[in-house]
Amino acid sequence: MPSGVDDSVLGAGLLAGAANVIMQLSRPGVGHGVVESRVDSGNLFKRPVKRTRTTITYLAVALQGTDEERAAFRRAVNRQHAQVRSTERSPVSYNAFDPDLQLWVAACLYKGVEDIYRLFGDITDPDALEEVYRESAALGTTLQVREDMWPADRAEFERYWTEQLDNVHIDDTVRDFLHDVAALKFLPAPLSTAFGGFNVFMTTGFLPPRFREEMRLPWTEKDQARFDRIIRVVAAVQNLTPRPLRRLPYDLALWDLRQRMRRGMPLA
Repeated sequence: MPSGVDDSVLGAGLLAGAANVIMQLSRPGVGHGVVESRVDSGNLFKRPVKRTRTTITYLAVALQGTDEERAAFRRAVNRQHAQVRSTERSPVSYNAFDPDLQLWVAACLYKGVEDIYRLFGDITDPDALEEVYRESAALGTTLQVREDMWPADRAEFERYWTEQLDNVHIDDTVRDFLHDVAALKFLPAPLSTAFGGFNVFMTTGFLPPRFREEMRLPWTEKDQARFDRIIRVVAAVQNLTPRPLRRLPYDLALWDLRQRMRRGMPLA
């Protein structure tokens, strides 16, 4: 992760995974691109383990990998993205190589880092926050986002974010898909039944109000109080968790990527 990011945010960030997916797919071009994708190998509901591995690997290689590893992973993802284009039956036009849409996805990922830090971290130094922000540009530039597209600083990013909220719209098709993601419907039935409701609750708590409204997810003061209590417990537990365990998902993903590169195996 960026050098300014404390390890304490790493594991906790996985709790907000579904919320971040909702934010990314709230742009119609991204949402329909994912829902209509004909790339079965990247389909969460058909290949949940592979899809999760690829996502975590992307975060790890973008923020911790070498230039060579980023280039190799970019080529692998580009081969998948080349198949993701709208058809005449698509309600919106999209192309997975669109740098504007990729910038939005990268911005959502960074926003997730920032929000997790607000809940679990303790960075207050503006210079440290700016360092985290600058290094997070790799979340976009690892693919097609040009460096000059990434807002120059956090203040500029906030202006970009506010402006882009006008482009947020989740229709019924994408909303149904995202409800299933939040409810863990891609897992075997016993697991989704046991944990789906809790994950929907946590996902709703992590979402900013604008996205809750688009998802039609109710949220009360009582819900917020319960969410805050859970966050305090999670924060206390992870503060007692050894550093290697906090880093494990990302370190393991990067190790797996390096093994795949060495053996000439598919990366994405």
